[in-house]
Amino acid sequence: MSVTSVAENWVEEAAALTQPSRVVWCDGSKAEYDSLIEAMLRDGTLIGLNQRTYPNCYLHRSHPQDVARTEQLTYICTRDKDDAGPTNNWMAPADAKQKAGAYFKGSMKGRTMYVIPYLMGPAGSSMSRVGLMVTDSEYVVASMHIMTRVGQVAVQHMRSDEDFVAGLHSMGDLSPDRRLILHFPEEKLIWSVGSGYGGNALLGKKCHALRIGSSQARQEGWLAEHMLIIGVEDPEGRITYLAAAMPSASGKTNLSMVVSSLPGWRAWTVGDDIAWIHVDQNGQLRAINPERGFFGVAPNTSPKTNANATQMVRSNTIFTNVAMTPSNEPWWEGLTSEPPAGLIDWQGRPWDPSKGLAAHPNSRFTVLASQCPSIAPNWEEPQGVPISGLIFGSRRTKVVPLVFEAFDWTHGVFLGSAMSTETTAAITGQVGVVRRDPMAMLPFCGYNMADYFAHWLQTGSRVAKPPTIFRVNWFRKDDAGKFLWPGYGDNMRVLKWMVERIQGSRRDAEETPVGWIPRPGDLDTSGLSLTPAQLKEALRVDAQEWLGALDDLEGFYGQFGKRLPAAIATKLADTQRKFRS
Repeated sequence: MSVTSVAENWVEEAAALTQPSRVVWCDGSKAEYDSLIEAMLRDGTLIGLNQRTYPNCYLHRSHPQDVARTEQLTYICTRDKDDAGPTNNWMAPADAKQKAGAYFKGSMKGRTMYVIPYLMGPAGSSMSRVGLMVTDSEYVVASMHIMTRVGQVAVQHMRSDEDFVAGLHSMGDLSPDRRLILHFPEEKLIWSVGSGYGGNALLGKKCHALRIGSSQARQEGWLAEHMLIIGVEDPEGRITYLAAAMPSASGKTNLSMVVSSLPGWRAWTVGDDIAWIHVDQNGQLRAINPERGFFGVAPNTSPKTNANATQMVRSNTIFTNVAMTPSNEPWWEGLTSEPPAGLIDWQGRPWDPSKGLAAHPNSRFTVLASQCPSIAPNWEEPQGVPISGLIFGSRRTKVVPLVFEAFDWTHGVFLGSAMSTETTAAITGQVGVVRRDPMAMLPFCGYNMADYFAHWLQTGSRVAKPPTIFRVNWFRKDDAGKFLWPGYGDNMRVLKWMVERIQGSRRDAEETPVGWIPRPGDLDTSGLSLTPAQLKEALRVDAQEWLGALDDLEGFYGQFGKRLPAAIATKLADTQRKFRS
């Protein structure tokens, strides 16, 4: 494989630090993937599943203390602390390298160092970017085969000798006390040690595509976002493309593959997790999905909630931390109405329901995007798809209505910056706590978030016709704790309203201090057992609830000081004034 001297030198430096027994450059071939699978089956890293019902599917069990992103051990390492900002953990680059270097020293003794040249984005796209990762984990290599485009295709897309994001990963000894995930945006460098979990170890994903990617995007004038991309096709055959930002495990994957309950309407999947968005020469926002595969949350994925996902993982899939049936099939909570007898839990023990769930709440599947039944025919279009609408959505049981539309681009950026969500098992820590998560990027923005808001505002000024921005909340509940909106396939009814607003075929809506909200009758609820009172409650804007939320938001903004864009502070003050009047 032909690579640059800069890349070769970096790999040699990584090998000198970690001291592997051998170095293997990956070519991305099927033969290479198959040999990795065979080796992991032999040493027990993978367990073969039922090859009749789940051909080429395997189960991986990670260490019980290595099952989710560890945000408290994730750092942005910039020379100036203010450039990382108050929402990121910060460590000085020299200190970070000294501390992690001690963990890396000799960490690959007796192991193979795999060198993975990988491409984020479609081949032939000027939006795509290159990474070069080294790792001592065969599981990571196989997963990167699925999630990225590995091999010579990556090298061919380098724009210069040093045009790559460098990633050093080692499993180390998997001790949480010797675990760090470090990002050096100024060097386009990632160091990750002590974890084999996807979000910490598959460096092309959150580390490169978002944390380093967002910093690179700011420098180069584009956006790297935690967003799905879908095309909504109406009965006339017109396709409207939207990108949506939603925190992990809050319905993003389900929306990206939604099966419409409305006759004549359907959704096409372009991406489920990450969008790289550029302004083209005509001032049009265009987005690519930089990933090749899906790393989805398994629990509550079922034929009812996500028929496309359950179908696509029936072959060529690596499952992580799910349970296993006596017939060696994968299982997780929500897959079937009742758990089958004789389950083996995610830690390899006979399942005892009194001791917890059978599958880990953050168990995963890794599968090629091309296997998704709803994958768009143009999902690898090098120019990207034209984005006409942006959606910000999060899990809130109260306060936030089912759907509303921003007044303009600046107001939409304010709504995204104001987003909060209830935490899930996708990160370590307490579940169900409301926390700020602007644009679903709180764990992933690789620089000061106030500067990130400013970059969004500036990007809008370069767009000839800015996309319409919406806010959604599928998870609002009534006083009895029941969901007010049916969700899943019926979310197409909300997407229909958005598309009609974008196209101008539906002009009327109710103006509220937070934006335009559908009036009774604006949403197509035909065939739903949804009462007018339930719909009204799902769309309700309560002044006192919002004033409390806005006061809390004011405190969040305060930590950014003078770096907070004036336009964002003005929108907050305007919204507070409208409610109080």
